[in-house]
Amino acid sequence: MAIEFLTIKFLTVEYNTGWCGMGGSRLAGIRIACWMVVCLGLLACSIPRAVSAEDCPGHPDALGTSRTLVVDPLEHPRVGVMQYPQTLPLRDHEVVLTFDDGPLPRNSNQVLQILADQCVKATFFIIGQQALASPEGVRKYVAAGHSIGSHSQHHPLTFNKMTTEQAKQEIDAGIASITAALSDPAQLAPFLRIPGLLRADPAEQYAASQGLMLWSADFLADDWHHISPSRVYDLAIKRLEARGKGILLLHDIQARTVAALPRILHELKVRGYHIVHVVPATPERPATPTEPEQWLTHPTPEAVAALRWPKIPTFVLAEAVPLPAPALSDFNSPDGGLLLSAEPFDRAKLHGAATPREAPWPHLAAPPPANNIAMLPVPAASLFTLPNEVTALRQPSPGHSRHAEQTVPASLKKR
Repeated sequence: MAIEFLTIKFLTVEYNTGWCGMGGSRLAGIRIACWMVVCLGLLACSIPRAVSAEDCPGHPDALGTSRTLVVDPLEHPRVGVMQYPQTLPLRDHEVVLTFDDGPLPRNSNQVLQILADQCVKATFFIIGQQALASPEGVRKYVAAGHSIGSHSQHHPLTFNKMTTEQAKQEIDAGIASITAALSDPAQLAPFLRIPGLLRADPAEQYAASQGLMLWSADFLADDWHHISPSRVYDLAIKRLEARGKGILLLHDIQARTVAALPRILHELKVRGYHIVHVVPATPERPATPTEPEQWLTHPTPEAVAALRWPKIPTFVLAEAVPLPAPALSDFNSPDGGLLLSAEPFDRAKLHGAATPREAPWPHLAAPPPANNIAMLPVPAASLFTLPNEVTALRQPSPGHSRHAEQTVPASLKKR
């Protein structure tokens, strides 16, 4: 990081000096450059930096970590296609490595060394009892730059049957044990993975109330089963290739995982996959900008439209006066009680008398009698009689008739 910082400083001073040489003071340009260097240095310290293969000392062919994804648990409380409709917003051929059940020094330390040789960052979900037994192992995760979350206190496989209080005790105890091993409680990410992925509403609801991000997985390698390291490798690569990206769940306490991990990482590099490191958002470290549909497992057009539809804001009225609730007397019931009956309304009884079958509300007014309707007079026949002058004009003259007769062709007269 020191080399990168000096490079930024040199380029910034050179740029500002040249600019001031054309239109201002050279000294002013250097001062501005110094302030920019300080700001950039502070920013670089606050944001986790991805470690590429070129930055991996002694391992030029290392896989490296391509980028860091900052997530907000409050916005996306549950991820993992195996159980939830959302998963991490990964691009094609991106992988997030996660390890459960540690620390167990004899195997976890080897996993840490393998990851360090490849400059790969991962997320570890720690069991509270393991943290109490090996607090130094917890601190090794943090010192190596990995993210750590909780995996409950005792790893019970009964979370799907627990009450809210039982889940609360197990989750809180695990967080307390892990935090006790750390110099800074903020080093524990608000990430939680339920043992065995045995989800249930009480545990999920309590985790959400505590601002915890529940992690499932996108695919497994079955490394907790009694299978060979070769089989662990085969399952991990086969299932990753079927999805093209995702969250891989492994166990750093298993010797078979230790044996399979170097080959898995090597194959990821050969096949063009990239490792993504996930960290939680903080006030100083905002979440990585993403689109809502990037979190969906299967982003259908309907689901994308629903996510993009503007949310209705919550209005708080300063002086809202509630309307009075209606009293029973408002219903004009004779005894002040409501009419509650399972019988049809046309058979319901009210004070012993049958209610009329006809609706009591007003009907449309009947039309008035025909005798009272004002009628227009019938036109008289004389209104249609034409005057004598008009009749004379309409009759043909005798000369006109002879002329018409003369003009008739001879051929027609014979007919």
